[in-house]
Amino acid sequence: MATTPRAGKNSRERILDAASEIVAEVGAGKLTLDAVAQRASLSKGGLLYNFPSKDALLKGMIQRLIDQVLAEKERLRTSLAGKRNLEARASVAASLKLHSAKINDVATGLLAATAENPQLLEPARDVIKVEWRKLTSTAEDKEAAMLAWLAIEGLSSLEMHNLSPLSARQRSEVVTAIERLLDKGIAK
Repeated sequence: MATTPRAGKNSRERILDAASEIVAEVGAGKLTLDAVAQRASLSKGGLLYNFPSKDALLKGMIQRLIDQVLAEKERLRTSLAGKRNLEARASVAASLKLHSAKINDVATGLLAATAENPQLLEPARDVIKVEWRKLTSTAEDKEAAMLAWLAIEGLSSLEMHNLSPLSARQRSEVVTAIERLLDKGIAK
């Protein structure tokens, strides 16, 4: 018997996987607990045990995205050790590595849900504040680190919404410029 990608995962992860697939396909506005339970091969009671409401499920999805970014940043940190502006460099590298159509579709769908309930973004706001403080307090070149972080966040946002005017070559040039900024700083 063939195994599914969810085989061996706990029910919480299966629910988050199923919900992410649905949000990527139809958006968070059309996400229903019944559809998630069915896709995760669980009873609705099993879903409600893990996530008692749609908002709780959306918060769980947002938290999982945050956790993925932070975990990737930590994995990359060792390979970047000793380089200037480590926090900004790790943020840039994690953002570039995690950029994919699947994550963008889920993030876009979740962003739409936050228009109806801005409190869903509180965990993201808290993490961004902490990461910004780390970035600005540890950078060898604070201005370069801030600009690099803002540039990659802007690029990610444009790409998430399919608004980027950049060709693949131009995108590569921007990434190279960000890396050069982190290495050499701002010419004064």
